[in-house]
Amino acid sequence: MQKLKTTTVPLWPKKAPGAKGKAIDDIPTLEIFLPDPEIATGAAIIVMPGGGYVGHAEHEGAPVAQWLAAQGITGFVLRYRLAWTYQHPIPFIDAKRSIRYVRAHASDWNLDPERIGVLGFSAGGHLVSMTATHIEEGNPNDKDPVERVSARPNAQILVYPVITLSPNFGVWWNILGDNPPHEIIHMFCTERHVNAQTPPAFLAHCIHDVGVPVMNSDLYAAALKRAGIPYEYVREHLGDHGYGLVDRWGVPCVKWLRTLGYAAPERPE
Repeated sequence: MQKLKTTTVPLWPKKAPGAKGKAIDDIPTLEIFLPDPEIATGAAIIVMPGGGYVGHAEHEGAPVAQWLAAQGITGFVLRYRLAWTYQHPIPFIDAKRSIRYVRAHASDWNLDPERIGVLGFSAGGHLVSMTATHIEEGNPNDKDPVERVSARPNAQILVYPVITLSPNFGVWWNILGDNPPHEIIHMFCTERHVNAQTPPAFLAHCIHDVGVPVMNSDLYAAALKRAGIPYEYVREHLGDHGYGLVDRWGVPCVKWLRTLGYAAPERPE
């Protein structure tokens, strides 16, 4: 796959909310991967790499956005701010802003503002599930035009996501610190907040994942089913935690994206 030329933009034109400095790590950004105009569908997906909220796994970022672009989807890689410098709610603020930013600037890239999805791995999957279950509409009176639009994603893809509290203490400590309030713990267990507004989902999780047990995706899938939200779930032998993009989930995911009108039609050999 030929490497694409990309552009990187900051999520805020000036200092980001809560920024503690002016270094690269203090500036949340989106890297933009444009598809070939001949196959572009007008859909977009924002990729949120994992890394336990303390890093960005590189193989879960640019290669995934490039793969999306090859399907006709405009890919964006979010570089959200990280613990331990930034804890909750900063990464969630960055994630919501990324959706708003793409939606507010949709015309710049010939995008449909109602076909903006999110894709996350591990802790990035948790961020995706937060945006999908704690939905914020825009404030029409805000001075910032980006803040006037909705932060609701139209589709979500979660790959070995962190979803619930009990088996993932290390990730929670990274982002929440010691003794977080009960209401924050409740908020972070996103399987408890799936509702009628939650967008359609695609999940992938290895049944033998030790880093983030498969029960995370099982709980989320069960919550989606109860709420009547359409979803597909690849639950099988996929590899050790952190395997990133592999055909075993990537191929069915593209088929799912075609049913939503995100991915370009399959081209004849």
